[in-house]
Amino acid sequence: MPQHAPTARICRDCDGFPTVAITTGTRHADGTRATLRVTCSTCKGTGHTAPAALTRTGGVR
Repeated sequence: MPQHAPTARICRDCDGFPTVAITTGTRHADGTRATLRVTCSTCKGTGHTAPAALTRTGGVR
């Protein structure tokens, strides 16, 4: 049976994982790790890209 391509356009920069937690290497007083939450700047945290027809280019007149 043939495989079909996904219908949603996945962001090419984050590969569908728009938000990640990065450890800083330090620990809090209770022993848990300090982390930073980082969101993909390309898709703004959605994990999907906008269709080309809806993307604006150029300046505003």
